[in-house]
Parts: sequence; C-alpha cells; structure tokens
Amino acid sequence: MNRTPAIQLTGLRKRFGSLTAVDGIDVTIGTGEVVALLGPNGAGKSTTIDLALGLAAPTAGAATLFGADPREAVTAGRVGAMLQGGALLPELTVSRAVALVASVHRHPLTVAEALERARCTEIAKQKVSKLSGGQMQRARFAVAVVSNPDLLILDEPTAAMDVEARRVFWQSMREFTDEGRTVVFATHYLDEADTYADRIIMLSAGQIVADGTPAEVKSVVSGRRIRACFDFEWTADVAAELQRLPGVTSVEHRGGQFTIVSNNPDAALRALLSEHADVHDIEVTAHNMDDAFLALTETAGIGARA
Repeated sequence: MNRTPAIQLTGLRKRFGSLTAVDGIDVTIGTGEVVALLGPNGAGKSTTIDLALGLAAPTAGAATLFGADPREAVTAGRVGAMLQGGALLPELTVSRAVALVASVHRHPLTVAEALERARCTEIAKQKVSKLSGGQMQRARFAVAVVSNPDLLILDEPTAAMDVEARRVFWQSMREFTDEGRTVVFATHYLDEADTYADRIIMLSAGQIVADGTPAEVKSVVSGRRIRACFDFEWTADVAAELQRLPGVTSVEHRGGQFTIVSNNPDAALRALLSEHADVHDIEVTAHNMDDAFLALTETAGIGARA
C-alpha cells in the first residue's frame, strides 16, 4: 500500500513585504482524505493553496504532492485545481474548453464523462462568455476533473452558486471522493465543511488554530444552548436568575425567547424548570461550526490575504 502523503507541507512560510500570509504551517494530508480549509478573510487559505500547487515560491519551508515537487505532480495530471478567478477562454464552448485541457494529459477522462461529473452536459455547447456565475463554476470543475486526477484542490468551489446548485455540486463531488481520491477545498460556507469534510484545518493569521474531524473542532466550544419561550415580563432580575443557573456562561433574550449557554446543561435545565415551570418550547442544542469558528478565530489577527 502506498503511504506517500498526497500533500506534505513542512515549515511553510510566505511573506509579502512586511506582511506574513503563511506563518510556519506543518500539514500532512493522506490519500483519500476530504479536507476543508476554513478561516476568515486574510487567514492564508488561498496563499497556502498557491504554495501547495507550486504557483508561488515559499519564503521558507517546502511543499510536496505525492512526494514530488508540486509542479511535477501537476504536469503529470495527478492534480486538478479549481481556483478563484481561474479563467477559461471566453470564445470557446464549455465542451471545447474541457477538450483542450484533456488534450494535454496522458490518461484523461472522456470529455463527455468530465461534463457529466460536473453536471455540465446541458451547457456543453454554450460559450464560456455566456455562462452565469454558477455555470462558470461548474465548467471550471469539469476542467479540473478531466485530467482524472488523484488530488483535487478547490478554492471556494461553490461561490456564485445558489442553494440547489451547491447541493448538486456536492452530490457530484461525493461520486469523485467515493473513488478514494483526495480532495482539499477552501470555503466560507461552514455548513459545507461540517457536512462534507472528513477533516477540518482552520487557519487564522497564517497559522493553524485547529485540525481535526468536524466533531473535534466543534468540541473546542464547551457547553450547550438551551433556548426557551416565555410569557412573563423580562426583567433584570429574571436575567440574573438565569445567569445563576448551574454552569451558565451567557444569557441572551429577544422578544419572547431567551437563550442560555451552560457547561452543565442537564442541571441547568432541571433548575430552570423548577424555578420557571411556565417556560415552553424548550430546545437544547450543541454548539455548531459557526460557534467553533468564532471561538477559534476571533482573538487571532488577520493575515495578508485570504
């Protein structure tokens, strides 16, 4: 079994003048992993992708793809990429643009298969210049997969897509990853990372602030939310009573609903019902990826570039 990592980043740094975009990243991504890169604007996501693909030279450190120089892996067709602002020739049809890329690779998919995987069959004869934003993203995806790559790197792949287009895109992506290929994608949609990634690497100010499964990343935020509706008058005394419930770290209210966060939700809920039996429509939920994202990145600085 080949245990050579799909991606190996070692001590990776990148400076642009006085700004440090990537600040000492060490990452190993194995074959078959589906990894999401998360972080606020300026966290270093796109710069990290550029360094991994050999599109930019690191200030320090090294990047390899399948144990080789990134440019060798790309030239060999082992890597497909879908980058922000990646341009397709506007005068070509989608089918022709995909065929052009296929022609430079040794073992490409057929054009028809690449179009089908990207859900582009119905726009195959349209000129690139006439595509909508969502259609353009699908066409870029077809171009990225036509080389039949072992590794796919995507930078904001569902930007400009509506909800249904995003759903269809990830459905086609599942077909790709089910074949054991490696996928790394950067996204601002935290729900995509939570739903589709096996592993999340969160960046802030050019450094890794979290690396683990979605469940592990979310676990950094302790406690649970208890949300309930009430019919009584909200006063400062009520807020103080809720704040004194076991393990409560925050209390918020809006209209006829309040939310408390407690590190001991079972005890807090029992005490709440004992003191305010008239509350209703109670909902207890775990923290989500949004909470983890804010907790991990809100105190970190902002880097040079997203």
